Amino acid sequence: MKQYPNVFLFDHPLIKHKVSILRDKHTSMKEFRELIEEIATVMTYESMKDVELVPVGVETPLEKTVGYRVKEESIVIVPILRAGLGMVNGVHRVLPTAHVGHIGMYRDETTLEPQEYYCKLPDGIADKTVYLVDPMLATGGSACDAIAALKKRGVKKIKFMAVIGAPEGVAKVAEAYPDVSVYVSTLDRCLNDNGYILPGLGDAGDRLFGTK
Repeated sequence: MKQYPNVFLFDHPLIKHKVSILRDKHTSMKEFRELIEEIATVMTYESMKDVELVPVGVETPLEKTVGYRVKEESIVIVPILRAGLGMVNGVHRVLPTAHVGHIGMYRDETTLEPQEYYCKLPDGIADKTVYLVDPMLATGGSACDAIAALKKRGVKKIKFMAVIGAPEGVAKVAEAYPDVSVYVSTLDRCLNDNGYILPGLGDAGDRLFGTK
């Protein structure tokens, strides 16, 4: 796949281990959900290398010093419904006070095009860093539409995180939105004729929530 300056692919042994379990069709719903959250936590740490910090006074048991904290309420988590919900707790482990918005997208099974059906975002989101999350980046249609919805509401800084990505989807988002940082833990081979990632892990939403 072509290299893009705004795309960050992970090559971490722990993530490879967890993704291999995710792929297994025999992995239980409970374990699948836990693994998605764990991978999201690792990815959040990596993606926060440039997070904005503010100095604060700290009094240790021995003396006063200066410490640093993430700027209060500077980050919002926005899952793309419904599968993106599976990553929220993983991000919250790193930033438990982050507010959460929601964007609802579904894929038309005939055209494979995404359709927006819901959008609820925290006040003042235009001035926040938004972590847009979805376990699967397949065609890139839902991600691009969700990014467009955020930009329409004035959001300037967006980080998109996916556990599994297809080259087609990664390229589509990277080229359409070069100002958006795209984090993908694992890059898979391709899409099949139905727009599913190969080898993939099936439908992430169904496996997270026990539906078919």
